[in-house]
Amino acid sequence: MSIGLIGIKTGMTRVFDESGASIPVTVINVDSNRISQIKTTERDGYNAIQVAYGKQKESRVGKALLGHYKKSNLEPARGQMEFRVSSIEDEMKVGSDIKVDSFKAGEHVDITGKTLGKGFQGGVKRHHFKTQDATHGNSISHRALGSTGQCQDPGRVFKGKKMPGHLGSVNRTIQNLTIVKVMSEENIMLVKGSIPGHNGSYVVIKHTQKKYTPKEIYSEKELSQETNSDVQSADSKADVQETKPANTPELNTEESASSENIDKKTEE
Repeated sequence: MSIGLIGIKTGMTRVFDESGASIPVTVINVDSNRISQIKTTERDGYNAIQVAYGKQKESRVGKALLGHYKKSNLEPARGQMEFRVSSIEDEMKVGSDIKVDSFKAGEHVDITGKTLGKGFQGGVKRHHFKTQDATHGNSISHRALGSTGQCQDPGRVFKGKKMPGHLGSVNRTIQNLTIVKVMSEENIMLVKGSIPGHNGSYVVIKHTQKKYTPKEIYSEKELSQETNSDVQSADSKADVQETKPANTPELNTEESASSENIDKKTEE
């Protein structure tokens, strides 16, 4: 039970590890997360931190919620999310910002978001039903469900029957995703793999409840050392190339002087 973050899914890209292997990552922009309320066991019966995220115009916020923000001296937010915590730390105060630094590279997280809405779909796409025969006398029933009713008893269709309907646009959670990199200056987090939601949608990031071994996938320090070594090797090569042309004229003058002495001896 720890405090989480609310971020914006920006899109997907990839990074390369030390061996050159490509790692697909999702870019999450974690910005403007601030504590709007602190709940304690003495007053509310449980410990929790309420986090407000995003920005919103005052004209689009109700009076009750607007008064809640003014009580905390906060600007109207896009929404709120509550995280239950085991204990309230001294650093947690109303109005304080929560940065992306609360998570570290190598940690595992659970990310919740609303899946892509696909509208009204048939049973084949929605529930992965098999299609009927394409030929052999089948007419206009290639992707039909087939029989859905019952006999005279009970004489109805049971609730929960898999049939065509609205697909997507529901909350889903992907567990145990690995954080590849945390960019504190840009308030950006890179998570390995895909997460639910479309680009620009809000997602909730929580510490996973599963057991795992923290392991950093992407290391920037080693890459910087490699680049420094490459620059030093390039500089040394440039110095060698610069010294070679300077020595060649001297060798040529010595060779020409020796050839002139040999010619004089032959003439004598």
